[in-house]
Amino acid sequence: MTFVKSGDERPRVLVVEDEYFIADDLAQALAAEGAEVIGPVGDPREALDLVANERIDRAVLDINLHGELVFDVARALQARDIPFVFATGYAANVVPSGLSHVPRWEKPFDAISLARWLATGVAA
Repeated sequence: MTFVKSGDERPRVLVVEDEYFIADDLAQALAAEGAEVIGPVGDPREALDLVANERIDRAVLDINLHGELVFDVARALQARDIPFVFATGYAANVVPSGLSHVPRWEKPFDAISLARWLATGVAA
């Protein structure tokens, strides 16, 4: 399954990840499924700027970016009703209660499987 159906616009997926190889693998997998990748970005402030100023259809967030947590980014996505998933090595108990319903993909994860899961609309 891919993101794009005949005649549909490519969905824009924000990737917020500070580990280069993970970000690159995920960006390639999302693009292969038909998504337009926004980023990857490894800084929460840059991610917040993109959320505020870009059309984003879905997002993948690592919880910890060089020691900074992304929960403000998650709340900004939530406020705009943009579906997202946490892709992280952190346990569920780290996630604040207002975000505990957000799906989590635990690292290490298979980027292709995550991209295909997002393409099914599960996170939509």
